[in-house]
Amino acid sequence: MRLSQFHLHTEKETPADAEIVSHQLMLRAGMIRKLAAGLYTWSPLGLRVLRKVEAVVREEMNRAGAIEMAMPSIQPRELWEETGRWKKFGPQLLKIRDRKEQEYCYTPTAEEAVTDFFRQEIASYRQLPVNFYQVTTKFRDEIRPRFGVMRAREFIMKDAYSFHIDDGSLHSEYRNMYEAYSRIFNRLGLKFRAVAADTGAIGGSASHEFHVLADSGEDSIAYSDASDYAANVELAEAVAPGARPAAAETLRDVETPTQKTCEEVAALLGIPLQRTAKSVALMGVDGEGAPQFVLALVRGDHIVNEIKLGKLSGMAESRLATEAEILEYLGSEPGFLGPLNPRKPIRVIADRSVAAMADFVIGANRPGFHVAGVNWGRDLPEPETADIRNVVEGDPSPDGRGRLGLCRGIEVGHVFALGRKYSEAMRCTVLDAGGKPVHPAMGCYGIGVSRIVAAAIEQNHDDAGIRWPAAMAPWQVAVCVINPKADPDIAAAAEALYSELNAAGIDCVLDDRGLRPGAMFADIELIGIPQRVVVSARGLTAGTFEYRSRAESESETLDRGALLEKLSVA
Repeated sequence: MRLSQFHLHTEKETPADAEIVSHQLMLRAGMIRKLAAGLYTWSPLGLRVLRKVEAVVREEMNRAGAIEMAMPSIQPRELWEETGRWKKFGPQLLKIRDRKEQEYCYTPTAEEAVTDFFRQEIASYRQLPVNFYQVTTKFRDEIRPRFGVMRAREFIMKDAYSFHIDDGSLHSEYRNMYEAYSRIFNRLGLKFRAVAADTGAIGGSASHEFHVLADSGEDSIAYSDASDYAANVELAEAVAPGARPAAAETLRDVETPTQKTCEEVAALLGIPLQRTAKSVALMGVDGEGAPQFVLALVRGDHIVNEIKLGKLSGMAESRLATEAEILEYLGSEPGFLGPLNPRKPIRVIADRSVAAMADFVIGANRPGFHVAGVNWGRDLPEPETADIRNVVEGDPSPDGRGRLGLCRGIEVGHVFALGRKYSEAMRCTVLDAGGKPVHPAMGCYGIGVSRIVAAAIEQNHDDAGIRWPAAMAPWQVAVCVINPKADPDIAAAAEALYSELNAAGIDCVLDDRGLRPGAMFADIELIGIPQRVVVSARGLTAGTFEYRSRAESESETLDRGALLEKLSVA
């Protein structure tokens, strides 16, 4: 490819509305252009990178035994009603009508469509297992699309779906996909981590997310410093502490006239924050489905984990209590809440760390007061206890090996063991070995292809621009010509080198635009080409070329043989 014949439009200035590095650099490099909120056109340069990622994904999916197909992006309401997701999926599901007033959605995922295909095509256990995948455009109507293609409404996704006669086969394919994903991200040159995760709206019994590690990541990951344990903070278990100490203080009121937070109360009393308990007022439901006031207690230095809390009975659809409800049940205003002496019966759920506390401080349910020296069993009934907090740096690892650290990650892949959620809902069956109809077990495996591009930039950039891993770069080598119009011999030498590299199978671009060296080199660094070769009059006279790796700060002067050896090895 010659850049004089290619569309490359770079920008010097950073766009004001681009919040993160990948969005800024993709716009400056001319990889994407905004069409509307969350909708982007991929330029020829951006598309080259996207296709490189797609190629690796397809090669590894095929290697793993998956079969490529293509399903419609527009799907009928009836399919989604079979699983109940027409309503349950929420406002992210874009719903449309055709000219006959028939309702459809622009699919964000394809469990319904692939299950419908399967139930029409597969009849016997002898045809299992099978894994179908596609690489297509998806749409999620994000309420606030941002960060460029990182959280766009329309995106490119690889989604795969496997079907199995039993759970053993499903677990085998789950591991197969886990390993295939690891190969994909390793081949793409990304630093990543696979973490145990919540199954969320997709559902299922097991789930792992694959995260590209980057400081700008939206997800927080907990990992052990002594093992390969890793989990999303939403799921990471906070290990129960040791035995509760014996009570040593008397129960007493303390005045806290303006102190409403645990931090303020601890500072006033001169005690560690860890000796305070935070009360979060919620409304759940009881065993009969009636509204129930709930007080969730975590240590003052901890944060309630809504995912964990939502898995407890009656808490799946819980919400924060209103001030009127707090007054009704506790007789107080927010900032002074606690489980002592409520006005009406309430449910108290204490985090494991709170259940192990003695002589702690809570709100008194009276404005301007807290209570110190509180102890379970003496001042309060023994609580319902559960793991309802986020882990923190230094917590014991749940696998018993080492301590937890925290880092940021960008989710680029997710594997689910779905079980029979969709096959049962859609009455999808196959005949087993005994001729009996059974619901097949399913797995679901997604990769955000377009998101990988942005995540790679978040992980690989410097002040000059993008530093692509080799497997993702639009070209491997840029041959830059200095003043080609001034000397036909320079242009001819550059053409000869360009042709030789292409003939050797090296993905190469010739920058023959005639730009001044500074502007030309700035473009090549901005778009992230891993290797640059300069052809100039001085080098032509000396029989040398100037070579520079994008990862290095200095150039090398090499003769033709050394240059070709360098490029063939690099």
